[in-house]
Amino acid sequence: MKKTTKTLWNKRLSGILMHPTSLPGPYGIGDLGPESYAFVDFLKRSGQHLWQTLPLGPTGQFNCPYQCFSSFAGQPLLISPDLLKKDGLLTEKDLAGVPEFPVEKVDFAQVGEYKKGLFKKAYAAFCHLPENSELIELFDTFCKETEWLDDYAMFMAIKASKKGIRWLEWEKKYRKPTKTQKTVIARELEDEIRYEKFLQWVFFKQWLALKEYANDQGIYLIGDIPIFVSPDSADVWAEPQMFKLDKDGFPKVVAGVPPDYFSATGQLWGNPIYDWKYHQKTGFSWWMKRIKAQLTLSDIVRIDHFRGLESYWEIPADAKTAVDGKWVPGPGDAFFETVQATFGKDLPIIAEDLGVITEEVRELRDRFDLPGMKILQFAFEDEDSAYLPYNQPANCVCYTGTHDNDTSVGWYEKASEKAKDKVRRYMNTDASAIHWDFIRTCFGSPARIAIVPIQDVFGQGSDCRMNVPGVADGNWVYRARKELFTDWVAEYLESITKLFGR
Repeated sequence: MKKTTKTLWNKRLSGILMHPTSLPGPYGIGDLGPESYAFVDFLKRSGQHLWQTLPLGPTGQFNCPYQCFSSFAGQPLLISPDLLKKDGLLTEKDLAGVPEFPVEKVDFAQVGEYKKGLFKKAYAAFCHLPENSELIELFDTFCKETEWLDDYAMFMAIKASKKGIRWLEWEKKYRKPTKTQKTVIARELEDEIRYEKFLQWVFFKQWLALKEYANDQGIYLIGDIPIFVSPDSADVWAEPQMFKLDKDGFPKVVAGVPPDYFSATGQLWGNPIYDWKYHQKTGFSWWMKRIKAQLTLSDIVRIDHFRGLESYWEIPADAKTAVDGKWVPGPGDAFFETVQATFGKDLPIIAEDLGVITEEVRELRDRFDLPGMKILQFAFEDEDSAYLPYNQPANCVCYTGTHDNDTSVGWYEKASEKAKDKVRRYMNTDASAIHWDFIRTCFGSPARIAIVPIQDVFGQGSDCRMNVPGVADGNWVYRARKELFTDWVAEYLESITKLFGR
């Protein structure tokens, strides 16, 4: 683990959960350009030390960052046109006449169409650079050193040539190519494959520069590893032996969760299930590469659905809901012993331990000294909830809510009268600025780390929530207006942060 992270891990810290797509900016979606740097400056002004994001991968049909085309690749839509211009790959003329994009929501289809046009122009300019140019040398080095890149770029190039249909519907020579067929495909789609590699090089170049700037300002990044991968991903296409699939590549069983707080019929995610026996035989090598890759992008990693590493909800692939699943043992201790052997004992990992949590899950988490998550919105319906601050251990992360929750304002408006009464008495408030009450309570908790979604900092309602679990459409589109990042908000947040020793 990096020295900076190890030093931070034992301090009281706080930060903001905000996915980069939610940043303001002129191009219809937040990106890794000037507004990202401005957000780092806002974090510093407001006394924060952590910036938590959602997974940063390239998203599919419903734009969900937990269903990406790759566990390793970056989201091209986050590439900054302004930084491409700075590199000489776009011109002022290229960036003239930007469409009128929605300010408070991402229109992914419109943004995708617009940015694709810019990326093609940037790639054309890149292809005309002299072979000895610094950018070409950096690109060549990236391609040589990035192990997953060849399979990912080929997968995306084939997908583009098939108009985006999922890989299970491709002809066999593309769906299950032999080594010889891959050589033929590499020639057939040579330029398209290089274009996909170009996009990844630009993404990583821009992201790592932003991370370096953030670290220099005393801001550290919390990344997110979804435990499962999308069925329509380069991971499953390139290495089907890692999953429980039939001979044609279709999942035999899929992942999800049983009925819980979020859904009466559970959640049917549809992700393929790992063949954990195979992974254990390989020393969990793919997983170690995955964690290493994420620790290049961030300083701390949150493992989403951590409980699935102790046992996971396995659902028949033909089931209509998640109700008919069953619990199956996960890799457990063997997995985390390998992680410790690879990355050291002081793991910069947060365990997302929400949902149906058993004593076995808690014991696994605590055996490896991993901080779990405590959500304040869950604290006020029960008499003596484990989520109440006085029940929180120091070794946890306290959130007002996560990307899956309503905003604190929205939650309070819909809460039962009993819960509202308890909130008002517990927080000693008239609830006229309930979002600040939640933030104060979160930051004042014993938890070593406290994180609040940006929507709670701004006091926004349910129309600004990031995700409604179990609902496919309309999620992940939230954007923050630039004018909301005021000095007053930064100063007030800083005052709360200092008051509670963070």
